[in-house]
Amino acid sequence: MNSIDANIIEILNHRQILQKVRRLAIEIMERNTQEHELIVAGVNNRGMHFAGLLVEQLRELSDAPIHLTRIRVNPANPVAEPVTIEMDLSELDGKPVLVVDDVANTGRTLFYACKPLLDILPKQLETAVLVDRTHKSFPIQVDYCGMSLATTLKENIEVHFKDENNYRAVLK
Repeated sequence: MNSIDANIIEILNHRQILQKVRRLAIEIMERNTQEHELIVAGVNNRGMHFAGLLVEQLRELSDAPIHLTRIRVNPANPVAEPVTIEMDLSELDGKPVLVVDDVANTGRTLFYACKPLLDILPKQLETAVLVDRTHKSFPIQVDYCGMSLATTLKENIEVHFKDENNYRAVLK
């Protein structure tokens, strides 16, 4: 961990994030060797970016079709507006679905991100995050985790994917 300034600590640098993406992709493929297709659904913007990185690696490891879609949920108030998924739900029915976000804190965003999937019967539903904060208030289990980090409730973790050559995760 590197200190960027007095209030910000870098917990993952660009190289470490890419290493974690590669390791997670290998782990996902190991657990899904019998699957002939996989749907990867990124939550909002940072989850979608992280999902895109995972899909790139998954496609290098497998010839099976791997589809990428986005789930949109309001993380501040998930019941204020409908949770939507960009892929037609009928295309997810009976298929393995991996819901991806950058950080899991209380589990609320991941919990509500799964709401559209309750209208179908996926073959299996798994979750992947870059950083799991272990403060779960919702019944969410993270299946694939780049890093598990115990923090105080007042601290925040932000993952930055703005510059393609400078990803980083910081603790504030």
